[in-house]
Parts: sequence; C-alpha cells; structure tokens
Amino acid sequence: MTLPTQLVLRALLDDPGSERYGLEIGAAAGLPSGTIHPILARLERLGWVESRWEEVDPSQAGRPVRRYYRLTTDGIELARDGLARAYRPRSVTARPRPGTG
Repeated sequence: MTLPTQLVLRALLDDPGSERYGLEIGAAAGLPSGTIHPILARLERLGWVESRWEEVDPSQAGRPVRRYYRLTTDGIELARDGLARAYRPRSVTARPRPGTG
C-alpha cells in the first residue's frame, strides 16, 4: 500500500461514518487533488469507498457541485487491517554471508 493511499485512508478513518468531499480529504491527508482523486476512484472500484454527488445548484451555492466520499462498512475494516499491515515491522531473517554457509 502506497504512502499516499495510507494518508487518504487515515483521513477517512478520522471519522469513518461521515462523508467528506475530495478537497477536504486532500487537506486532511496533505495531498493535492491530482493525487487523491485517482486513489479515491481506485478505492471505490475495490468497494472500500462509496461516493455521491451533492444535490445543489452550483450558481446558487457559488461553487461547483461536490462529490462526497465515505468508507463502506467493509472498507472501514479493510482500511484498518491494511494500515495495520502497512505499519507492522517486517522481520529480517539472518542470511549466511557468501562463502560462510
């Protein structure tokens, strides 16, 4: 799991039941929009994240329509497991030096 993916998952896990829009997730993860949106799209294809477009008139809101994301029930567990594995120290096995074993 890449570090940017870990940062996005951590941002989503801060409040796993709430919906957050892309720029908000990017700000929490410390990543630019061009990095987080492909990650969110991949996580959605995997079933970890679901999204929806807000129902607002952009001219009345004075901004573009936002797409909101949140972790699915399975995605919460998968994200926690994935992050735990990403942080698990890898064991280093001793290998004999060339010519000694």
